[in-house]
Amino acid sequence: MRAVDIIARKRDGLALTDDEIRWFISSYTRGDVPDYQAAAFLMAVFLRGMSRQETVSLTLAMAHSGDVLDLSDITDYAVDKHSSGGVGDKTTLVVLPLVASCGVPVAKMSGRGLGFSGGTLDKLESIAGYNVNLSNEDFRRLARENGIVLSGQSHDLAPADGKLYALRDVTATVPSLPLIASSIMSKKIAAGANGIVLDVKVGRGAFMTDLDEARALAQIMVDIGQDAGRDMIAVLSDMNQPLGRAVGNALEVAEAIDTLNGGGPPDFREHCLELAGYMLRLYGRGQRWIDEGDIRQTLLKHLDSGTGLAKFRQLVTAQGGDVRLIDDPSLLPTASIVETYPAAQAGYIAQVAAEEIGMASFDLGAGREKKGDPVDLAVGLIVHVKVGDRVEPGTPLVTIHANDEQRLAACRARLDRAFAFSPTPVEPLPLFHGTIFGGRPTPE
Repeated sequence: MRAVDIIARKRDGLALTDDEIRWFISSYTRGDVPDYQAAAFLMAVFLRGMSRQETVSLTLAMAHSGDVLDLSDITDYAVDKHSSGGVGDKTTLVVLPLVASCGVPVAKMSGRGLGFSGGTLDKLESIAGYNVNLSNEDFRRLARENGIVLSGQSHDLAPADGKLYALRDVTATVPSLPLIASSIMSKKIAAGANGIVLDVKVGRGAFMTDLDEARALAQIMVDIGQDAGRDMIAVLSDMNQPLGRAVGNALEVAEAIDTLNGGGPPDFREHCLELAGYMLRLYGRGQRWIDEGDIRQTLLKHLDSGTGLAKFRQLVTAQGGDVRLIDDPSLLPTASIVETYPAAQAGYIAQVAAEEIGMASFDLGAGREKKGDPVDLAVGLIVHVKVGDRVEPGTPLVTIHANDEQRLAACRARLDRAFAFSPTPVEPLPLFHGTIFGGRPTPE
């Protein structure tokens, strides 16, 4: 085969075969196909799209471009989750220990964040000593011993995705549904998951701002998983306003700890219960965790009793973190400047623009523009209101945690654009916009 022939076929709108896609991806991963031909291939896919079969073939080729974890000696059924990100999205920190506290092993590899705030790994590094860089052997050992492990992604896992993602970023081919879906799903499949829950954010603070486009992306990913023999659930969740109250790394860890200890903002708590419930439903196909009422009551009990928090504590201890920060979150990194941003008028909150809140946190230094940029773990925002709330002049809208006066000024200017008010009542925003199910039929 020749790369130029495969590029030409896709350029002309023809469907590629499984063999052609496998050959191209493996050759590119080895370095036999140069970046300029891979870039041409990506642009052809961007312009011409891919069929369902082509997208599945691309995903599996990327998944098998490196190591594929086999977790069968740890659990008969490995369940995983993926979130498409957003503002204040710290769900992994609650959902994983909550699911693991129910006796369901969870072994997850996460990433660092670009944009608004740090990713899951950055948040975890707010906990002094927490080791996110585990070998595959240690990853498997901790999963086997404790039933929970959360670390960074191995470089040997889906290496084709890493190479292609970097190329997409500089060739204007990022917003392609087949390329987005195959990127996400290749990592999940390579990580050994049998069942996958996708949390696809939609709204002003999400990558996908249009509900129809978000639903299309979720459906493609569900189809990929289903065709690859995985059980899939995709949840479309609202990201027009921040999830929970905390936006910023250490602040989000503190909110996750509070939630695992029976507290937490109602919207974030409910979001975590929903995702954890779906993970248990996948794990328990035809087994114990199949009754939705039983699932919810168990999860609520594990939140309110601190059982989920105990599992999080075990996770932190096993990966070298200082558990004193879990027992006393005030020991987490703190900012030198803390001030309130108040409401300038009375009325009902009509907008808490997630993208502006996210960028205000970014202005403080909570996120990164490019890989390798430093992140200030202490800074961020606590947002006290939701759409539909009634406020008076002077009501605290946000508490700002900053370490730099110049950055603080930029944050305030951003917050001036984040809120809108209405003289008449406003309906609260929904938490979810729908759910898509896919996979093999549940046993009778």
